[in-house]
Amino acid sequence: MTQRETRQVDEANASGSVPVVFIHGLWLLPSSWERWARLFEEAGYAALTPSWPDDPETVEEARANPGAFANKTVGQVVDHVAELIGGLSRKPAVVGHSFGGLLTQMIAGRGLSAASVAIDPAPFRGVLPLPISSLRSAMPVLRNPANRGRAVALTFDQFRYGWANALEEAEARQLHETFSVPASGAPLFQAATANLSPWTEAKVDSKNPERGPLLLVSGEKDHTVPRAISNASFKKQRRNPNVTEFVEIPNRGHALTIDSGWREVADTALAFVKRFV
Repeated sequence: MTQRETRQVDEANASGSVPVVFIHGLWLLPSSWERWARLFEEAGYAALTPSWPDDPETVEEARANPGAFANKTVGQVVDHVAELIGGLSRKPAVVGHSFGGLLTQMIAGRGLSAASVAIDPAPFRGVLPLPISSLRSAMPVLRNPANRGRAVALTFDQFRYGWANALEEAEARQLHETFSVPASGAPLFQAATANLSPWTEAKVDSKNPERGPLLLVSGEKDHTVPRAISNASFKKQRRNPNVTEFVEIPNRGHALTIDSGWREVADTALAFVKRFV
């Protein structure tokens, strides 16, 4: 783990508070959770924002060194987050967005979380819908098979379609400039082929009775992970004996965790976590 992650684990353990682990997805860094972390800490939790392996610390560093993101797979990242959770003295709540939402469900499926919130989660094996908007959002990566071993950045137009379609152009440009970084192409190829390979890393143990309560959150206007995908994930997960709930946030796109309406989504997640942890 990085020094920052080790420090967060030590501080969480020393605080005696319930930890909440925030997992980011592609094209973002852990710093994208800063406002969420403050909100949960004000509510009495200890917030942790793990990196993906080799994540640069800042957006500027990430754009200057895009190769740092290449070849990071779903399995590598979930094992890294599981290692961080293994250092905690209390079982945490886990909140994730996009591919972080998939990782959140994988962590829950391992029985490592006390409660989980998966926001616009990337699909896992067994989730079948593949809407056209989702394909178009992923095309900057999937159109070239060589991108599996590369890091790929989104142009503003690509970001606007996949992430910020529900926002005014000025806010979309501000978010692209503030948050968007290159991302590993590998996870998108893993998700795209998950239903073709029984050995895929992009799979979730949705039946584990130790999974804990789970909330799935969908942005009504999300192009990258439309409701059809989130709802299919919910249908798989609700077979679990634990509480499984689904919430759609009206008029929101994939940028719902970082845009000006982030607080509505964060309050929804916080209210769920408070019910169980």
